[in-house]
Amino acid sequence: MNDSLLILIPLLLTLSLALIIRKTLVALGVGIVSGALILTQFHFTEAVAYLGDKAWLQFYRDGQWQAWHLNVLAAMLLLGMMTQLLARGGAVKLFADWLYHRIKSGRQARIGVVVLGWVVFIDGIFSCLAVGHVCQPLSQRYNMSREQIAYLVDSNASPLCALLPFSSWGPYVMAILAGITLLPLTPLESFIEIAKTNFYAITVILLSFLIAWFGVGFNAAATINSSDVDDVDAGSPWLLGLPMMTLLIASVGLTLYSGAQNAQGSSLSDWITSADIGEAMRNACLLATSLAILLLKLNGRSLSLLLGDLVSGARTMSFAISILLCTWLIGAVIADLGVAKMLASWAEQFLSKEMLVAGTFLLCAIMAFTTGSSWGTFAIMIPIGAEVALAVNPELLLASLSAVMAGSVFGDHCSPISDTSVISATSSGCQPHDHVITQLPFAIIAAISSLLGFQLLNIGVTTAWAWLTVIVTAVSMLAIYHKRSRKFALVTQ
Repeated sequence: MNDSLLILIPLLLTLSLALIIRKTLVALGVGIVSGALILTQFHFTEAVAYLGDKAWLQFYRDGQWQAWHLNVLAAMLLLGMMTQLLARGGAVKLFADWLYHRIKSGRQARIGVVVLGWVVFIDGIFSCLAVGHVCQPLSQRYNMSREQIAYLVDSNASPLCALLPFSSWGPYVMAILAGITLLPLTPLESFIEIAKTNFYAITVILLSFLIAWFGVGFNAAATINSSDVDDVDAGSPWLLGLPMMTLLIASVGLTLYSGAQNAQGSSLSDWITSADIGEAMRNACLLATSLAILLLKLNGRSLSLLLGDLVSGARTMSFAISILLCTWLIGAVIADLGVAKMLASWAEQFLSKEMLVAGTFLLCAIMAFTTGSSWGTFAIMIPIGAEVALAVNPELLLASLSAVMAGSVFGDHCSPISDTSVISATSSGCQPHDHVITQLPFAIIAAISSLLGFQLLNIGVTTAWAWLTVIVTAVSMLAIYHKRSRKFALVTQ
């Protein structure tokens, strides 16, 4: 395969279609099929056989089942089921009613939205859906605008998932990382190291907490008489809280147990390094989902409705699972074509080493914004970003992957066609356009600060100094924005 332009076609088709039609799954599918046709000299039957073989190898290779892939798929499916069980079974509403009676001030209400996002951390979409619905009534009592709730919901959903290996994002990203042959660490260790310098995700969470604490940046809603709280049922936190706590505790406990069984040493780091996180996540999801079914059944939900919830939950994950399967396939096709190696050699010749990490952040931000999909950007850019970094400066491999994660989350966070943007807005009771416009200034503050941090890493500044610069820049910009917005509000009154 000597014609470089020909072997680039699948990648160019995938990227261009993802940007133009904004359908990641279609773009990945076209790239897979075109790559298979090129590899088989455009023989249709051979291309079909090739794709069938590659698909089977994702699950069974060298005489054994690929446990990692199977566990990742099982965990994602179970998370979708549990999400629907809790949402459709009334657990979210009961928690909302319970919370409504315990918050006494506007600050507590805003902080409550943030903290609830940290508790319901396991999946970005579920977090947006559950926290928005739970906290929407708070705007009617505690002087909060719906746009402010939507911002706090959105800023503590996907950014948090991008940092935690026990979220639904963890297995997905680690499955992609596992395909990078020259990765210096295990997928779990790499995920943790990448999270440590994900400047955007951490800065967004920090800013959202400061905005919640000081109540800056949003117009207040009309205050409703506090006596209205008497019209709301007492509610209960346990129907939602017990499955979520089980998922958290079981994920951590089973991971450490797995590591202890497999590790040679006795330290905590040895256990985490040796853990089978895919199996631990699968079993934790199974345990939490089973508990949710039991609690809902005891709470009076019929078996037929529970089965319907499970089916609905499985359907909600079909798109994410399809993207992941296509990610594995296109990775195999591109590897056989030699695209990554060719791009890496070009990058080594033409890409400025001084702009590698910051440039990666900007590229992924643009792609995620235009496609509305952080997961789709991960799928396409993590393998390519790794190959380019290894060719240009191997020491910046993990920093470049952090930039991929951060840029993807930033672009998705700002995109009006992102599922999390739309769900955050609708579940909080505001229009998606209003949500995107009102949260954009704060997202840009975090992005500018993050871009500066990635550029400092690129030129050799230590992580500690880069973090100090990012935080000081972000907080200073937030203070300036707040001061100017207050002056503008006074002038317009």
